[in-house]
Amino acid sequence: MSGALAKVTAYFGERQRSGDPLTADALLDLYGATSVATSIVIRGIAGFGPRHELRSDVTLTGSEDPPIAVAAVDTAAKMRELATQIVDLVPRGLVTLESLQPADGPLPAGPSAKLTVYVQRGHRISGVLAYVAVCDLLRRHGCYAATAYLGVDGTAHGRRQRAAFFGRNVQVPAMVLATGPRGSVVSAIAELRGLPGLQMLTVEAVTVCKLGGGLLALPADLTGEDGPRRKLTVQTCASELHDGVPIHRALIAGLRAVQLTAGVTVLRGVWGFQDGSAALADSVFRVGRRVPVTTIVVDTPERIAAAFPVVDELTARHGVVTVERVPGAVSIDGGVRRGTM
Repeated sequence: MSGALAKVTAYFGERQRSGDPLTADALLDLYGATSVATSIVIRGIAGFGPRHELRSDVTLTGSEDPPIAVAAVDTAAKMRELATQIVDLVPRGLVTLESLQPADGPLPAGPSAKLTVYVQRGHRISGVLAYVAVCDLLRRHGCYAATAYLGVDGTAHGRRQRAAFFGRNVQVPAMVLATGPRGSVVSAIAELRGLPGLQMLTVEAVTVCKLGGGLLALPADLTGEDGPRRKLTVQTCASELHDGVPIHRALIAGLRAVQLTAGVTVLRGVWGFQDGSAALADSVFRVGRRVPVTTIVVDTPERIAAAFPVVDELTARHGVVTVERVPGAVSIDGGVRRGTM
């Protein structure tokens, strides 16, 4: 796929409905009917929405309502055309529109870039699961961080692929999201192009604010740029603690307490690395979960800058923190919509 691309991501509660169907099913029905090139449904583990009602991986059970993120990528023209329908299908939550480029074109300006690689959950490269092989390649090329997420539903090449409770789910989408220096991303893309079975590679502009506890840039430095919203992303490990509490839980508590953000979503990865670490992954021989987790905050530049001291304090020793522009965002709550796409 060539030319400008766009990604629409919807954040909401997994049990939320759009009429009779679940909202996630309604969105995937739309993406399947319109042959959206790539989409993926990722279950979250914690977060809160515009009313600051806490959903935590400490208290959630199978009968409760965990957060969920549904991302879809296709041409910019197609996704902008679908944006209104997508917002109409989300009774309560947040819908964002982000600009990106195919990896076979020029990279965005700046010293760093974000690379997203879409694969199938069960696809293997030289006997290794594709998302594991991609993460290893990205680490070898010097990227700062990479996280692999397993989808539970989605579309691939315009066709819907839904996970089943019993089954290998080989064709269900998975996604690897990585951030690294521009040169590392360029060299990684060159090698990735030679791997079989990858579905899509996209690149986006990103600013690295913190790396391994070190402060590189402040979100406040970006408040004069175009775009009504920013996305602040914090990559940490589930087993890394602040005052005895996993960092992602401390982030939720801290951001919720200061009442400065409209919502936070935490996604759990299954494989990855951060700032030169060894592979982060589950192991039957390890007590606790040494897996990557991603905390996402989308809000105005001013509110992101005001909330950043909480993030800065909690990532004093660990984590990769980035910020990106979000050209369009609409929050929906009780029929009230704020923002534009």
